[in-house]
Amino acid sequence: MDSEIVYDFSPVFIIYKSGRIERLTGETIVQSSLTPHNGVVSKDVVYSPGDNLSVRIFLPEKAAKTGEKLPLLVYFHGGAFIIETPFSPTYHTFLTTAVSASDCIAVSVDYRRPPEHPIPIPYDDSWTSLKWVFTHIAGCGPENWLNKHADFSKVFLAGDSAGANITHHMTMRAAKEKLSPHLSGSGISGIILVHPYFWSKTPVDDKDTTDVTTRSRSETLWRIASPNSKDGVDDPFINVVQAESVDISGLGCRKVLVMVAELDLLVRQDWCYAAKLERSGWKGEVEVMETEGEKHVFHLKNPDTEKAHELVKKFASFIKGEM
Repeated sequence: MDSEIVYDFSPVFIIYKSGRIERLTGETIVQSSLTPHNGVVSKDVVYSPGDNLSVRIFLPEKAAKTGEKLPLLVYFHGGAFIIETPFSPTYHTFLTTAVSASDCIAVSVDYRRPPEHPIPIPYDDSWTSLKWVFTHIAGCGPENWLNKHADFSKVFLAGDSAGANITHHMTMRAAKEKLSPHLSGSGISGIILVHPYFWSKTPVDDKDTTDVTTRSRSETLWRIASPNSKDGVDDPFINVVQAESVDISGLGCRKVLVMVAELDLLVRQDWCYAAKLERSGWKGEVEVMETEGEKHVFHLKNPDTEKAHELVKKFASFIKGEM
């Protein structure tokens, strides 16, 4: 039974009839280091001992020497909820680059992944990580880098793909539930959604793909991540854009940057998310940056290209308040 394949998403992952998953990418680990790389140091800190979950914290070396306060970025990695970690070369490289460009302190979050830990566990873990981060708001939390360097008046959430989906839902939740008793609002200044993973049973507009095989594959991915969802890809966790029952007017921040890629399967969902946010009555500012001629998370796959550098520059300018 263990050799019988149920889902073959090679070269990404394979799921067998026994329930075992073989992740074919995103499992390599890069160690954190107090030796600067691109002017940034890093370390891993446990935020949920019961579930053995950690965050990787990135800090500009010069801030470590001066003790200055910096904007705080909390980042949720992508990978369809199923693959990748904050400790992989992909995300270690991106966060190092983003922190160097943005001059911020960043917390990159590890969360438990489906199919072993199905939706909503990744959301619950992400919320736990955010609450842990906000225990440092008064400067007396368990992690000294956050106590000493994080400016909690400038908190940004960001993520790519599934991580951008998580970012949206965390920001919605932060508007309803207090992350800290020290807060009067959500505590979140802005969010960056990089190629966010939203989907629906039917095309979101007349420019969205109608290819049956493509749409079926996307449904299968969500079913693997959320097997208990009675609505499939019309579940409110994933169908944020098209579902009329999903109200996003209460998004708990005042500025949003949506990054989209022209050739991304999700591009129409992402443009329509920004449009829905503007129509919703949400009292904030949303900007869309589209990269022409590129596919989903191109900047992670080819970080040294000119267009990847442009994305990082825009990402950094948002955090620096240059939107």
